[in-house]
Amino acid sequence: MSGIRAARIAATAVVPAELALVVCLAAGVRLPGWALAAAEVLVLGAVLLEAWVLGRLYAAERARGAAPGQAGRAALRAVVPVQVRRLLRHELRATASLGRWIVRGKHGVRPGDLAAGYTGPQTAMMYGMVFVSVVETVALAFLIPWPAVHRVVLVLDVYGIVIVLALHAACVTRPHVVRPDGSLRIRYGALFDLVVPPDAVASVRVDRRYPEGRLVALSEDGVLDLIVGSQTTVTLELNRPLPFTRPLGAVGEARTIRFHADDPRALVGALRQPA
Repeated sequence: MSGIRAARIAATAVVPAELALVVCLAAGVRLPGWALAAAEVLVLGAVLLEAWVLGRLYAAERARGAAPGQAGRAALRAVVPVQVRRLLRHELRATASLGRWIVRGKHGVRPGDLAAGYTGPQTAMMYGMVFVSVVETVALAFLIPWPAVHRVVLVLDVYGIVIVLALHAACVTRPHVVRPDGSLRIRYGALFDLVVPPDAVASVRVDRRYPEGRLVALSEDGVLDLIVGSQTTVTLELNRPLPFTRPLGAVGEARTIRFHADDPRALVGALRQPA
């Protein structure tokens, strides 16, 4: 158990440390030789520790009769923290959404489905953030006299612009979906995804609210708010508690779901009158 705990700590620490090293190298910053050597030794030590622990866990799973793929997945789940896995998966999915956004594709929308967008309240804010970042990048190019610092700032600014655009692209290409059978898929980009079966819906109505809190907020009485632009427009009452997964992996149960749709009346009408 101590080996697994040490490997999990190493996996959590290596991701931001390696990211910072890559940013510096991509920016053309010449780090001192001892700094590069120390960083590589730490990363190599962490990788060797994780490989050793993964090998032992894989062998143990195989000894229990697990298939090779199943044993590998079980070993990874035991060593790599779920928060790290989910963050990396969210970022990869969001980045992949940029290509789908360019070709105007939709993820998970089939013929006969109603796709309900929800990006209206945040679109202006997203583009405003991108504009400010571009202006900041140009201004700092003239204000910063040190080339090395300028390269680091440039890489970080470009990375930030790409992440903001990827987050927005993921929201545009992953809308809410109402199926012909009356099921509802509630999403927010690559961060949140919940399927509500038709037999779990007690009632649905247009209900504009302006709650305070984070993107995903769950009250003590089981009201789940999926907030976009500080608002929700649809309230969905359930006839039984429905489990959901938060962006970083925590699990909760909702009895009422409030979320935003740009055209709430169309979504509510489709839910009330399934094909």
